[in-house]
Amino acid sequence: MAMDAMTGDPLVSFNFEVKIEGKVSGYFTECSGLGSESEVTEHKIVGSGDREAVRKIPGRLKWGDITLKRGITGNMDFWTWRQMVVDGQVASARAGGSIVMYDQAGAAVAQWDFDAAWPSKISGPSVQADSSAVGIEEVVIVHEGIRRTL
Repeated sequence: MAMDAMTGDPLVSFNFEVKIEGKVSGYFTECSGLGSESEVTEHKIVGSGDREAVRKIPGRLKWGDITLKRGITGNMDFWTWRQMVVDGQVASARAGGSIVMYDQAGAAVAQWDFDAAWPSKISGPSVQADSSAVGIEEVVIVHEGIRRTL
């Protein structure tokens, strides 16, 4: 169980698992875009004594795209899911899902759940004949809402 911010150490990320309802699941070593942001709308007001001011109020809510990276594997689930979008089956491709962060011992320490997700981009590794580096696969998932649940 994760400790609270006042008494415990910060969580150390080790790896991430993505679970997409009925579509795919897999482990990743890098994950970004887990959050939300409100656009800022400036509202000009005139206060007492004709003093002008600018009040900043929250505008439209938007969520970041989730970017996942991992060493390429033989698993084709993400490519199959992306092909649904390429073939125009976006409504069928949309699904809820979760990102679960695990610590070094393999225990779940954080989780983010998201809604109506679909893969907007997938890319395979950049290959170089003179390199022995692991090939990296990248998936970008867009969605319509995210919340931290653990």
